Order: sequence, then structure tokens, then C-alpha cells
Amino acid sequence: MANFLLERTVPLPLTETWRRLTEWPRHAEVVPLTRVHVTTPEPTHEGTLFVARSGLGPLSFADPMEVTVWQPPGDDTPGRCRLEKRGRVITGWAEIEVRPGPGGRTRVVWREELRVRFVPGVLDGVVKRVARYVFGRAVNRLLRRA
Repeated sequence: MANFLLERTVPLPLTETWRRLTEWPRHAEVVPLTRVHVTTPEPTHEGTLFVARSGLGPLSFADPMEVTVWQPPGDDTPGRCRLEKRGRVITGWAEIEVRPGPGGRTRVVWREELRVRFVPGVLDGVVKRVARYVFGRAVNRLLRRA
């Protein structure tokens, strides 16, 4: 199991930061070789289901997720979302939190726990470094793109 934490402070309002991080199809724009399909009606809520499919052809895998906590931010109140990963290859969870930061900016905290089946625990450190790099780049790109 690989656990990692990403933290960012951005010059965006809480609600805009939240929107950029939780519009699930946008994740496909910033994660290489990935497509995202939301399978439940909008808007996002507890129980929303979506699938991120990563890879090429027969070397791809599905990463189905369910939103289990959905607390959008208010004007000055934090927002929090928890995703449960329920795939055959990847399991675990991700939590996205946005809260007021210094100088009217927004603080982002992204926590994730990943288990990759068929990868021995001795490689958890490698999985953690790769995931932190990939998700860190994705978060940065999501926050930069309107």
C-alpha cells in the first residue's frame, strides 16, 4: 500500500479551486493515456460513480471510483470529497480538501492510499513516488487550467 500527500496553495477562490479539482472528466485532460466516464447523472453527489481507464488497448485497466463524501465549500468554509477506488487493479481511496488559505488564496490537501494488485509490497516505495509524481503533475495542471 502506498500513501502520499500533496499540498498546494493557489491564488484562486475556494469554489473555483473545488470546481477545477472535482470535474472528473477534466482529469483525463491532464493524466496521460487516461479517459474518464461518469456513469451517474450530474451534479456530483455522494454515490456518484465514474471510471478512469488508463493505458493503451489490451494494456489498459479500469479504475472505478465512487464519491463517498461530498461536502462542497461555502464562501469561507472548507470543502471535502472522498473517493473510494474499487477496481480489480487499483484499490484504496483519495481525499480532496480545499480550505481558506493566506491572503485570500486557497489551500489544497490531496491524500491518497493506493494498492496495486500484482505489485509486491516491497515495491510500495516505488509506487508511492510514481503516484505522487503523476498525481502532483495532474493537480498542478488542473489548478492552472480554467
